[in-house]
Amino acid sequence: MSYPTQSVPGLLHQRPFVLFWLARLSATMGYHMLALTIGWQIYELTNSAFDLGLVGLIQFVPSVVLTLLIGHAADHYDRRMIVRAAQSVYALAAVMITAALLTGQLSRNLLFVTVFMIGCARAFEMPTAHALAPALVPAPMIPRAIAAWSSANQVAVICGPALGGLIYTVSPLLVGVFCLVFFTGSIALISFVRAKGPAANPDPPTFASVLAGFDYVRGRPRLLGVITLDLFVVVLGGATALLPIFAKDILEVGPIGLGLLRSAPAAGALITAIVLSRHPVERHLGRKMFAAVAVYGVATVAFGLSTSFPLSLLVLAILGASDAVSVVIRFSLVQIETPDEKRGRVSAINYLLVGSSNTLGEFESGMVAGWLGTMPSVVIGGIGSLLVAATWMGLFPDLRRIDRFEPAHDKEART
Repeated sequence: MSYPTQSVPGLLHQRPFVLFWLARLSATMGYHMLALTIGWQIYELTNSAFDLGLVGLIQFVPSVVLTLLIGHAADHYDRRMIVRAAQSVYALAAVMITAALLTGQLSRNLLFVTVFMIGCARAFEMPTAHALAPALVPAPMIPRAIAAWSSANQVAVICGPALGGLIYTVSPLLVGVFCLVFFTGSIALISFVRAKGPAANPDPPTFASVLAGFDYVRGRPRLLGVITLDLFVVVLGGATALLPIFAKDILEVGPIGLGLLRSAPAAGALITAIVLSRHPVERHLGRKMFAAVAVYGVATVAFGLSTSFPLSLLVLAILGASDAVSVVIRFSLVQIETPDEKRGRVSAINYLLVGSSNTLGEFESGMVAGWLGTMPSVVIGGIGSLLVAATWMGLFPDLRRIDRFEPAHDKEART
């Protein structure tokens, strides 16, 4: 079955989703302002590309270690409570960094401790939020809701780094204050969300329960293909960790320029997400997803070769636009093909293999940049992304042939 898009009220009529959208916007604003501060401070203190890469690795480790626990928790406890708790940890990290700046005690080790705290919190927050979002709208609206949810992220990724870079030039302390305001606002908004979801079940996790998500993904090749595709593309193509080097040493544009560089992909992604929230992709999904991944790889190569600030902003915007198309298709497929009682566990796996690939990709970029140089690292990563896309088209032919969104359990029921 394919979903109609005119049989239900618009997204603005879905009050729980609107509150959730605003909360996502606020929390992501704070997160990216904090990330900009951490990245700039680490490079100021160490002048090391490898240390910038370590930021990604430190955030990646909790998602690996905690995946099974996260999935079980998201399917057995109030998802809003988990999101609020995670965002409280973000607020604590912002307070710690601000206090250290105020007292002159900021150090590399303290920054890494806060990065680990943020990584643990984000490992719980993101898959839980992904599992919560589909429960806030009628089933036919899930693709549009995911596109709109993505647009909230992109608005924040545009405004957060740009605002953070501007405020940082005035006072790094003010960045921490703004982060605290955004995190507190998101916690308050989440508290007003009313959503249907799994009934609270305080039973401890069992081996069979925590592995149910892996079994579900493993038994569906196109679901496995769509999740692992993003893992390898982003691990190879991610260059976010190296942006402080581009801003300071290659393009020489300072903290404000760093904020604009971090915002540029989101600017392209935002425009795309807004279009997709009103006009969702409904046909030839597989081919369009692979085409978007190819554009992402080419844009990554172009960014790695660029020494012009305007050109760098342009290709990063194209990179973000192509990624947005891929993200909406991939996340819609994952959520539509997964029943609600398993969404927490499948979302945890998806976050481990997809969301955490951003942090693992940052480590890979930093490590290769330390060996070969910053620009070669980005170029090699972009070429690797193209090779992965071509390989996955051969390994998962059914993924390439996907035409419409269709729940797997409905398909199975008819066969």
